Amino acid sequence: MRRSLAFLEGPSGSIGSPFHLPILEEPPGGLTMPLLPRRFERLQSVLDHRMADLTVLLEQVEKPHNLSAILRSCDAVGALEAHAVCRAGRLPTFNSTAQGSQKWVPLKLHTSTEAAMAQLKERGFRLYGTHLGRSAVDYRACDFTGPTAFVLGAEKWGLSETAASLVDQSLYIPMRGMVQSLNVSVAAAILLFEALRQRQSAGVVPEHGEGLSPDQYGRQLFAWSYPQVARWCDQQGRPYPALTPEGEIAEPLPRDVRLPH
Repeated sequence: MRRSLAFLEGPSGSIGSPFHLPILEEPPGGLTMPLLPRRFERLQSVLDHRMADLTVLLEQVEKPHNLSAILRSCDAVGALEAHAVCRAGRLPTFNSTAQGSQKWVPLKLHTSTEAAMAQLKERGFRLYGTHLGRSAVDYRACDFTGPTAFVLGAEKWGLSETAASLVDQSLYIPMRGMVQSLNVSVAAAILLFEALRQRQSAGVVPEHGEGLSPDQYGRQLFAWSYPQVARWCDQQGRPYPALTPEGEIAEPLPRDVRLPH
């Protein structure tokens, strides 16, 4: 059974793109046509497998190809969202490597490493940092079946001292070559797919939307289905409208709606 679509609340408070969108006057009727049934079923099918308790926190990972590849891996394993801390004045950008993954994996920005890690810990995540140190363990010896956040550092410098001191467990990926480090996007993919493998073995991978709360499921489904209307609701501080089982917006929008285009 799929989740009921009656529990829709908003706004989501997350971003799928870092860019400011121009506000254009548009007739709402032309932007709220119901989705094709096949498209709506596809969105539900993907969302049914999403996991809210698996994520990454990227500390100053700013190269577009690395950031794009990491979001693509997040989408591939079913992570609901990703988190990032950027240097002052820098916003994340993506390239074709993402294959549009930034639309399906919201990237939440944080003002500092401390704030980001504290927020994730408050939500019950165990933080695993890719950091070579005396307490680091082989990543295959860790249990990623519970709420898990992988903390990965900048391409050249790795995790900051602050981040390394705040993780719950440092880990490493064993290597046999001369260079004892991996590209950050490769490391992220290895860790994410190990988490997925462990969860599949334990039988805890969601199949019918149980990886999200009803509120998370409803808000994300609406945002995927009608992104322009969702952005408008976020700007106005309005709850997302309910959807019918067929994917149509169940209530009329105001005639003077100014939707982002």
